[in-house]
Amino acid sequence: MTKTIQHTEGLVDRFGRRVKYVRLSVTDRCDFRCVYCMTEKMTFLPRDQVLTLEEIGRVASVFVDLGVEKVRLTGGEPLVRRDVMQLVDYIGTLGLKDFTMTTNGSQLPRFAKSLKDSGMHRLNISLDSLDAEKFKRITRNGELRKVIDGIDAAQQAGFQRIKLNTVIMRGRNDDEILELIEFVRQRGIDISFIEEMPLGEVSDHGREETFCSSDEVKDVIEQRYSLTAIKQQTGGPSRYYAMQDSPSRIGFISPHSHNFCGDCNRVRVTAEGRLLLCLGNEHSIDLRPILRANPTDNEPLRQAIIEAMDLKPERHHFTTDGDVQIVRFMNMTGG
Repeated sequence: MTKTIQHTEGLVDRFGRRVKYVRLSVTDRCDFRCVYCMTEKMTFLPRDQVLTLEEIGRVASVFVDLGVEKVRLTGGEPLVRRDVMQLVDYIGTLGLKDFTMTTNGSQLPRFAKSLKDSGMHRLNISLDSLDAEKFKRITRNGELRKVIDGIDAAQQAGFQRIKLNTVIMRGRNDDEILELIEFVRQRGIDISFIEEMPLGEVSDHGREETFCSSDEVKDVIEQRYSLTAIKQQTGGPSRYYAMQDSPSRIGFISPHSHNFCGDCNRVRVTAEGRLLLCLGNEHSIDLRPILRANPTDNEPLRQAIIEAMDLKPERHHFTTDGDVQIVRFMNMTGG
């Protein structure tokens, strides 16, 4: 993989928002089948439609050249991608301020140390329940013990900032909010509670029935702990709060109840190479044909990314009535 040598003032959209953060999906495949992420009988992309690791590396390099300071690898589950550490090793050399991964944690006992050694700064680990049976129902086939072992491995590898991501669903896991808070407090790690997003027609439940707002979750936590807003920006959509007697931070990602579009600095690239300018809209361009038509020249890719900024919409328009605004599933989008 070769680095680009062009330099620019950065990526700015029509609304003056500077894009400094890109999420790169390395695969739409996953060893879990979480009920809010995909349908039970999921059809995955043919392998020839998925970007190669070399192509993803080129995309990362061009984005960094264009002023991006933060890269997150996502999926599906990124650690089920064969030879993914080659990509991690490469991106770890690009001089990023923040290099992270979102993972379900099942593969971390195997990969945590290598990720840390390759220059990855932080990990987000999805964990929606601390009850083994409930966890299996939500993930359809996941084993809670493997994820707990993965969290242990990440801490042992020396990751200083580990954050759990928890999608709260009414009637499924909303009774575990305080238990999850105790879990992160005991380990000195962070947690973000996420409102379920209407991506894809899920087969397991009606989203209007399971929707639980961030305000409701916050109210439950404040029955036991006083929360103080943290002013610092982390570069992502979470809004964080501190507890007086713990280093653990409590975050809320609220695409419905507290729209975070005004200061959005993010874009996504799907595993098949589609540059999504917004999580909740279909505004996008296809980078794959550009990559494959110009295997040794990154300039066309660079120009396409710059021009795509004009497609970034002002905001998304999610609803909570069960209506699906976006037909693609979360695993196709990149978490």
